[in-house]
Amino acid sequence: MPPRLQSFLANLGTLALIFAAFAYFATRPAPATAPVVSLVQTEATTSSQAAAANLPSPTPATTATATPKPVVPKPPAVQTPSDQITRIKNPYSFAPESSALLNSQARGALVNILCMSHSGSLSPISGSGVIIDPRGVILTNAHVAQYVLLSESSRIDLSCVIRTGSPATARWHAEVLYIPPVWVDAHASEINTPHPVGTGEHDYGLLLITDSADGTPVPSSFPALPYDTREAIGFQGDQVLVASYPAEFLGGLAAQSTLFPVSSFTMIGKLLTFSTNAVDLISLGGIIEAQGGSSGGEVVNAWGRLIGLIVTTSEGQTTGERDLHALTLAYINHDLAAQSQFDLPTTLGGDVAAEAQEFNSGTAPRLIQLYIDQILQH
Repeated sequence: MPPRLQSFLANLGTLALIFAAFAYFATRPAPATAPVVSLVQTEATTSSQAAAANLPSPTPATTATATPKPVVPKPPAVQTPSDQITRIKNPYSFAPESSALLNSQARGALVNILCMSHSGSLSPISGSGVIIDPRGVILTNAHVAQYVLLSESSRIDLSCVIRTGSPATARWHAEVLYIPPVWVDAHASEINTPHPVGTGEHDYGLLLITDSADGTPVPSSFPALPYDTREAIGFQGDQVLVASYPAEFLGGLAAQSTLFPVSSFTMIGKLLTFSTNAVDLISLGGIIEAQGGSSGGEVVNAWGRLIGLIVTTSEGQTTGERDLHALTLAYINHDLAAQSQFDLPTTLGGDVAAEAQEFNSGTAPRLIQLYIDQILQH
């Protein structure tokens, strides 16, 4: 390929990615200066579906210029009758943790995933994730992991870094361990769509930390948060800790240099499902984490177990007007097994470095090409 065409493709790819990333949380017009690209998808329902599910009617999607327009949503998650779900009684043989310890452990495993063009002239793409294995396996959303996937291609001018701390500091690089091909097949066409919507179905991904980004040695063991994949381990009214790196209300420069994690306690509201009586999502209300950049953030129960992964939020001008949703670890575990033939414990029980290499050599090239084909069409 001629050098000029390669350069054009790289720049075109970056522009398309940046504009597409904005769509994952376009609930209000972009700020006038240095906007941060946010990465939480908007969830929507039709009025008839909302009535059947006892959910509020939809709010029209907003464009970057704040001009409202109706959307044609995908089939939404619907409320599961509480009498069909049985609470797990006495789920652990040990007492709940103190709030201080719970917060410390949750923040210790929390990461920020920042992707930007090599030129540095475009707004960053910022999301959250959680380390769930001491070898450096990060659980996040597919709509965040897709940018790490694309950064692995030399044809796209994009690089990603894993950051930790308060404020977030670049520490490591990572590669994709797994992203559901079914999600990419369904959503690659939206890479150029200004305001895609989604329910969160199949929207998870695994990353593997590979090397250092700051010159310090990669630790032999990372601070990992234990997880619980049991059904209904989180129930209506249970108090949980939610933590993420929200960036929607920051300028791009601030998100790069002074991005801080936030955490808050809230109670689980509705129990939601995609198509069965299983608890696939939980609603968390209008807390501060209900904003762009929180995608892939943590929902931790009183015993310090990860039970949910932030994935979508409803429309609203402020966080208080929104309803934050998280995929349950039970759903991620079941869906991972359905898509890859291996559930989460089995996946993490193997050689994750070899699994990442197999994915990136066998599956990733086709998925990356899907995105590039979409970029070239625009």
